[in-house]
Amino acid sequence: MNNIPHSLRLAAASLLILTACAGARSPAPEAESPVVALWQQIKSANADLQCDNSSQCHSIGIGAKACGGPENYLAWSSKNSDGAQLKALVAQHSAARREDDQRKGMMSTCSVVSDPGASCRAGVCTLNPQSAVNPGQPTSK
Repeated sequence: MNNIPHSLRLAAASLLILTACAGARSPAPEAESPVVALWQQIKSANADLQCDNSSQCHSIGIGAKACGGPENYLAWSSKNSDGAQLKALVAQHSAARREDDQRKGMMSTCSVVSDPGASCRAGVCTLNPQSAVNPGQPTSK
C-alpha cells in the first residue's frame, strides 16, 4: 500500500464515502396531518352564512391551544343548517390540532381566547368585535 500515491488513496477513500452516502436513504417523509384538509372541509361546510336575524348566528371554537381551549372562533348560521356537520368537522379538526401539537412538542402562551359571539350584519353572520379589555381589568365608564 506504500507504493500507491497519497492522492490516489485519498481519491479512493473519497469515492468510497460518496458511494456510501449515495446509497443512504433519506428519512421517510412525515405523514401529512389531516388539519389542512379538515380546515378546507370546515370552510366548505360553513360557506352559507346567510341570516335574517342574530338568533340564527352562532360562534364555535376552532383549533386547539396546547394548554387547552380553542385557538379562535368561527361564526356560523343556523338559517339553513343545524350545524351538525360543521360541529363534527370542528371536533375532528381540534383533535387533529391537539395531536399535531403533541407530536411536535408545541408550546402555547396559554392565553384564553374568549368567545366573541356572533351577530347578523347585512344578512350575514359575523363574529362580534373582540373587546380590547382584558378579563378582570376594570372598564372606564
